[in-house]
Amino acid sequence: MKKAKMILDRDYEIGKIDPRIYGSFIEHLGRAVYGGIYEPDHPLADELGFRKDVMEKVRQLGVPVVRYPGGNFVSGFNWEDSVGPVDQRPRRLDLAWGTTETNEVGLHEFASWAKKADTQIMYAVNLGTRGADAARNVVEYANHKGGSYWSDLRIRNGAEKPFDIKLWCLGNEMDGPWQMCHKTAYEYGRTANEAAKMMKWVDPSIELVACGSAAHDMPTYGAWEYEMLMECYENVDYVSLHRYYGNPTGDTPGFLARSMDLDDFIKEVTAICDAVGGRKHAKKKLNLSFDEWNIWYHSSEQDKEVLKADKWGRALPLLEDVYNFEDALLAGAVLITFLKNADRVKVACLAQLVNVIAPIMTRNGGGCWTQTIFYSIFHPFQSRQGYTARDPSRGYPPDGFLRDGCGSCPRGTAIDSDWKAARTTPSICNRKRRHRPPGRGSHTSTPCSRTPGARRPECIPTRAEWDSASLFILPYLYCSTARTISAARM
Repeated sequence: MKKAKMILDRDYEIGKIDPRIYGSFIEHLGRAVYGGIYEPDHPLADELGFRKDVMEKVRQLGVPVVRYPGGNFVSGFNWEDSVGPVDQRPRRLDLAWGTTETNEVGLHEFASWAKKADTQIMYAVNLGTRGADAARNVVEYANHKGGSYWSDLRIRNGAEKPFDIKLWCLGNEMDGPWQMCHKTAYEYGRTANEAAKMMKWVDPSIELVACGSAAHDMPTYGAWEYEMLMECYENVDYVSLHRYYGNPTGDTPGFLARSMDLDDFIKEVTAICDAVGGRKHAKKKLNLSFDEWNIWYHSSEQDKEVLKADKWGRALPLLEDVYNFEDALLAGAVLITFLKNADRVKVACLAQLVNVIAPIMTRNGGGCWTQTIFYSIFHPFQSRQGYTARDPSRGYPPDGFLRDGCGSCPRGTAIDSDWKAARTTPSICNRKRRHRPPGRGSHTSTPCSRTPGARRPECIPTRAEWDSASLFILPYLYCSTARTISAARM
């Protein structure tokens, strides 16, 4: 049994945990909306057509903020299409995903769903095919009390009180050539700055997220952030980061070590933000919004066949990844990395929430269930309040961990607001293989086929083991050179 020493001290405080790092994302893509949260013919649909069984699981997950309506979708989206009488809303081709958008669920409907789900909306405006004028109009529609054209139209459409949306995205991935009306950093920075000014003139209380690079490996990464922020730094509050991971080659140690790449990404973008702030002699600091992250690769080939068979169909079953325990481990490591950077990462959205690379899945007309990554979010969320602290523990990582290329284990410590309670790293123990996720029937257990003490990434704890695990750090990295590391209550 290896031993470790843990040190907790106020002087090691990193920052206050913003509950919005446990956010999620619903895009008009695949069956996220139609057949996901909304299915009016379902036996469990409420009076607005939203599935009550899905709603229950969303509430269980406790998502504090949901980004909407996209995503790539938003760069061709006319927000006006989504308000007014449903039977008069236009059907549009969605060029981003090759499907048809019916606009049955729009701004009013989604605001009603968010209220029932006990979550806030993070609304994205179209800075692709649209611009600053449309952006300020939708803020007026959503947030102005009344007495103006757009706010009075909202009232006529049935919402007397404003939706009071406080967090807004200035477009989506505008550095990506796949984006409708893709822009250079200078073009986007100028557009975002003008949109931000006008939106805040309508409602000074809102917060705005500028588009950072779509990925860490984009050819313009770094230069994009710097040049874009030189144009809009004064009028935005956050810079977005997006990152998806996959393991198509079956390289488990490399896959589970990707949180190191994530940590580098966060620190690099933070440094660029501060460099621009320094050059501008700015007193404010920009924080980060990691508003798209997940594991995404399982459904790639299936999606090609779906689009080949029914391009321009409605609510096609796209991006419906089926997750394993290895994915849950990395998802947990990602959240730990956000917590380790709690001083600058203030918003994060698991992309997405239902059916589309999601922790919650449904069948049309049938039931719904949770995937392994659901528990990677659910357990840490229970300790979301308070602060994170650096943990200069002794004894981890095990000898050889760094030398063999897996990198250091992600860990951290969460302290409650008065520094009286802490939840931190797991203990070391031996495990057996288990072949079913929690809540999916009885388990069959056999000894692990790897070296003694090694934990196969596909091993699944029982529900009791999940529930008894540390609420702060459930998943931990697996390494072929290290003994098994698992969660245990302190």
